[in-house]
Amino acid sequence: MSESTATVFQDPLRKARAAPASPRRAMVLAAGIGMRMRPLTDRMPKPLVRVGGRALIDHVLDRVADAGVEHAVVNVHHFADQIERHLDGRQRPQVIISDERERLLDTGGGIVKSLAALGADPFFLVNADTLWIEGVRPNLERLAAAFDPGAMDGLLLLAPSATSIGYEGRGDFTLAADGRLRRRGEREIVPFVYAGAAILTPSLFANAPAAPFSVTRLFDRAEAQGRLHGLRLEGLWMHVGTPAAIAEAEAAIIASAA
Repeated sequence: MSESTATVFQDPLRKARAAPASPRRAMVLAAGIGMRMRPLTDRMPKPLVRVGGRALIDHVLDRVADAGVEHAVVNVHHFADQIERHLDGRQRPQVIISDERERLLDTGGGIVKSLAALGADPFFLVNADTLWIEGVRPNLERLAAAFDPGAMDGLLLLAPSATSIGYEGRGDFTLAADGRLRRRGEREIVPFVYAGAAILTPSLFANAPAAPFSVTRLFDRAEAQGRLHGLRLEGLWMHVGTPAAIAEAEAAIIASAA
C-alpha cells in the first residue's frame, strides 16, 4: 500500500477520534418567578405549567436525556417544593437540585453556584420553559455535533424570530456565515432569537462573580472575543411566555403530529 493510500484510510479514523463527545451533564434553569405567566404562577412555578398534557420541565428533561445527558442540575426558587416533589425519583436523567430558596441568583449566578456539580467538561444549558418541535434531527444532538471547544465558549441554539410561535420581539442576534454571533443593537431588528438552549464551556465563567447576574454578560464577553457562535434550530420554536400562548403552542404540537 502506498503512503498516499494509507493516508486516505487513516483520515476518517482521525476525524472520528477528534469529534467532541456529547455533554453528559446539563444545567436546567428553573428558578424564575414567571411574572408574565400569571395568574398560573401565583400557585405554581412556570416549569410545572402543562403544555400538551405535560409539564414544561418534563419536555426539557426528556430532551436532554435523549441527547445522552446523565445528570441534570435544576435550580429552584419559586415554589421550589413543588418542583422537588415533581422531580423526586426521576432517573433519566438523574436530577441534582441547586437550592436558591433564600437568594435568587439570576441565570449567571445560578450556573456559577452549580459549576462543581456540572464538572470540567462542556455542558448543556437549557431553560426549563423552552419548547420546540424537532426537525429531522434532534436539535440538542445537532448542537453537540457542531460544538468546537477550541473555537467556542458558547454555542447557542437560535430560532428565526419571524416564524416562531408566540414570539413578537425584535430578535437577539445576527448570525454570520462562519457561525459567529453579534447581539442586536438598541434600534435594530435582527433575524434570530435565542431559543433557550446552548452548550457552554466552564471556562466561560472564569472570574464570574458569586452573586446574582445574567449569563448574557458572559455571552457578550465571548462575543467580543469571537467565541460566541450560533446554530439555527431545525423545526419550530414556541415561545410559551403567557397563559394565552399555551393554546397556540398546543395547536402547533397537534398540527405537527397530524
